[in-house]
Amino acid sequence: MSEEAGFGLGFTEKMLGLVILLAGSVAAYYTYASAQALGGFEGFFGFLSIILIVLGLVLITAKTEG
Repeated sequence: MSEEAGFGLGFTEKMLGLVILLAGSVAAYYTYASAQALGGFEGFFGFLSIILIVLGLVLITAKTEG
């Protein structure tokens, strides 16, 4: 019974990581595409995008114990 829960938890973690990775990629693209409109805040939004990308990669590559 716990193996089924472990598989479901691991699968959910990988899918959440993929969604966060895609959101970070889209945010990075729009930050790059609208750099003129952002002015001085493009570095801030670029940094937030990189954090999302790294978090998504960590969730995808993490090993779920259970």
